[in-house]
Amino acid sequence: MDGLAEKFLAAPGSAPSGSGLSMSRRQRTLAHAIGCMGVGLHSGHEVSLTLHPAAAGSGIVFRRSDLGVSFPARFDLVSDTRLCTLLSPEGASEARVGTVEHVMAALSAAGVTNAVVEVNGPEIPVLDGSAAPFLFLLDCAGLVDQLETASVIEVLRPVRVEEGAGFAELLPSNDPGLRMEVSIDFTASVIGRQSLWLDLTNETFRHELAGSRTFAMAAEIDALRKAGLARGGSLDNAVVVDGDRVLNPAGLQTPDEFVRHKMLDAVGDLYLAGAAIHGKYRAHRPGHGLNNRLLRALFADRANYVIGFGGLSQAA
Repeated sequence: MDGLAEKFLAAPGSAPSGSGLSMSRRQRTLAHAIGCMGVGLHSGHEVSLTLHPAAAGSGIVFRRSDLGVSFPARFDLVSDTRLCTLLSPEGASEARVGTVEHVMAALSAAGVTNAVVEVNGPEIPVLDGSAAPFLFLLDCAGLVDQLETASVIEVLRPVRVEEGAGFAELLPSNDPGLRMEVSIDFTASVIGRQSLWLDLTNETFRHELAGSRTFAMAAEIDALRKAGLARGGSLDNAVVVDGDRVLNPAGLQTPDEFVRHKMLDAVGDLYLAGAAIHGKYRAHRPGHGLNNRLLRALFADRANYVIGFGGLSQAA
């Protein structure tokens, strides 16, 4: 079941007729281990990351090499969503791993269902603030399909969560794969209102989302650092906004880089479901907290979803 938590999901069954889940796809892992060094966005400490191949059926697993603790990449282990998604294993909260969303997004888009993400500290390195470096690592390592068929979570009925003016929802879809529609609204005039929709595939993620960087407001940075956050942030790994200005000398990659990064984050957060999702994701002013609440709401009722076997376009 690609590491899906049995406490939340019953054994996989056949997808309903007419679901659009027709072409099977295989589970996938890395051909070789590969690693890098970088700085944690919030801790500011140097951290080593290594992506390892994993056996079929093992799912995505995080390993704290400095503590000898491993645990699954799973939505119900999310313990903090302030400015990142942080996982804490049950009974060993000191073995937490934060800022997992970018590497999870890259693994999702590449169709990797089984891997070990090993780090020697409490945070994934931020690298350039996007998912592109993680895709580069996967490209260099190479990917191999495994004999077992990958499972997929099909949304059967609408599930929605709200927070203030924001919301996130999952809807059924007759089309294969995951369609994403995201809009944002910021008072900073250089951001303003932005919206984007994509049918998520390996290629659309690679070319439309992967390089979009995390961003922050200049006026908030001092407060974040006093709170022990954003200590590793810089113009090399984040877009910094000050009213109508972008402070990065090279500017933006695209005028709507902000909404693209919000969608990138959602791809990573949703992959904590334990398998690829078949349906439609719609959100306005989303964040890590809303995304995690959405998955908890989805799995709170077995009538909301079915586990099937099918081909998703992001496994291109």
